[in-house]
Amino acid sequence: MDKSKIIEGVKLILEGIGEDLGREGLLETPERIARMYEEIFSGMADNPTQILSKRFQVENNQMIMEKDIPFYSMCEHHFLPFFGRVHIAYVPNGEVLGLSKLARCVELFAKRPQLQERMTAEICEAIMAEVKPQGVMVMVEADEHLCMTMRGIKKPGTKTVTTAVKGCFEKEYYLQDRFYQMLR
Repeated sequence: MDKSKIIEGVKLILEGIGEDLGREGLLETPERIARMYEEIFSGMADNPTQILSKRFQVENNQMIMEKDIPFYSMCEHHFLPFFGRVHIAYVPNGEVLGLSKLARCVELFAKRPQLQERMTAEICEAIMAEVKPQGVMVMVEADEHLCMTMRGIKKPGTKTVTTAVKGCFEKEYYLQDRFYQMLR
C-alpha cells in the first residue's frame, strides 16, 4: 500500500471541499486516514489459500455452521462502510477447518473495497476451492449500507441479504432448509 499517495489524495480532497489544510484539527488527518486505510484494506494482499490451509481429518461429514460472524467493509462505489454478519455452512469431505478460519476468510474479503454480492460469492468460492467440501452456503446480512443511509435515498435500517451456494447445497434443498433452521 502506498501511504504517501493516500496522504496526497486526502489533502486534495480536503482542499477540494474547501477546507484549510493548516487548520489545527486537520493537521494530521491525512496521515491518520492513511494509517486507517492500511488497516481497513489489509485484505488486499492476503490470500485465502494461506488462511484455509489448516484442516483436520474427520470421519463425520455432517453440516458445520458458523453464524453471526461480524464484518465491516467499504462499498467500492462511495467508499462508505457497510457492516453486518456472515453465516457460513459447509458439508465436509473428510476434513474440517480450524474454528477461526471461516471468520478469517470473512475478514480477508471484507477488508477490500467491496460489493456485498461479490463478497458473498468470493467467500463461498474460496471455501469451495481451497477446502473442497461437498458443498458450501454463505449468507451475508448487512445491517447497514451507509451509502443508503447518509446520502442518496437516505433509508437507515434497510437490511440487505445475499446468499451463495456451491456443491451439494445447489441441488439438495433440504440442506438449504437446515441452514435456515440453524440460523433461528
